[in-house]
Amino acid sequence: MNSRALRTTPLWLTLAGAASAWIGAYAANGSFWNWLLGDIFGMNLEARLGSSIHFFLYDTVKILLLLTGLMFVIGMLRASLDLTRAREFLEGRGLGVGLTLAVVLGVVTPFCSCSSIPLFIGFVAAGIPLAITLTFLIASPLVSETAAILIAAQFGVGIAAAYVLAGSLIALGVGWILSRFKLDHLVEDSVRGMAIGKLRADGHVPTLRERVDAALDESREIFTKVWMWVLLGVGIGAAIHGWVPADFFARHVGPDNPFGVPLATLIGVPLYANGGGVVPIGEALWAKGMPLGTVMALMMGAIALSIPEAIMLRKVMKPKLLAIFFGAVTAGIILVGYLFNVFA
Repeated sequence: MNSRALRTTPLWLTLAGAASAWIGAYAANGSFWNWLLGDIFGMNLEARLGSSIHFFLYDTVKILLLLTGLMFVIGMLRASLDLTRAREFLEGRGLGVGLTLAVVLGVVTPFCSCSSIPLFIGFVAAGIPLAITLTFLIASPLVSETAAILIAAQFGVGIAAAYVLAGSLIALGVGWILSRFKLDHLVEDSVRGMAIGKLRADGHVPTLRERVDAALDESREIFTKVWMWVLLGVGIGAAIHGWVPADFFARHVGPDNPFGVPLATLIGVPLYANGGGVVPIGEALWAKGMPLGTVMALMMGAIALSIPEAIMLRKVMKPKLLAIFFGAVTAGIILVGYLFNVFA
């Protein structure tokens, strides 16, 4: 979809067609690569090489679709809504309400660590307080609906509830701590100076066509800045994906290692797995006698933090803020892991 097409076709029809095409592409992404790689090229998608190639192609397309689709929708909302009122709403109700709303939004959005970044960029560009946007960026991947369902099935409902509560508290706690510091200057300037912010300058109320054009321009601007980093980040994740045997964890983060929790958290980061991929590994390790808290730290580290996420976030965060963010989330996961080991 481009501006020229929008001007030669009824606007509503173009938007409806583009939305249908986006939904169709997103829904068919996984099955298309299964068919192309498995059926057409005859690759074994359970083998390491086939799994890595499938992982790279599927995740790259998924993230780029989310990047363009979500940024366009957010851009339209930003151009259509009075964000001054939104900020006043949050400010008038205190930081606690804003952080809680960010956690709730993060819990109900089924995004991985990389897929959450487009929404994070949109929130920052909209002027939402940084601590609230960072809280969302933590909660969205960390509290995974898929992981919660699988944990309930394999570990028990009580442990699943504890996982959801622990992830929510990590997001709230880190968000509150970061709100005590002035970190706004550590966001890249390009994120805040986007086209839609200028569109509503001086109280101008844009027309629908102006909103669509501005949302397209902003989506295109962000896409051109981060697409290569998406490829690089997902490529690294795909190279690592599936190549680390399960007994590696049993050897290095077993019950006899007092540093098993922080080590498990750090080992989980390069796995770059979603809840469906990491919970079965955690269940197998738990069955082998690994403490529950160490298992939870491994799963949380794999779900919430990843090398691809760090690479992509570097385009919107300065190095210091990136280090603070990853360090704070890692510390929260380690603390939760030790608490699980003590009280579970």
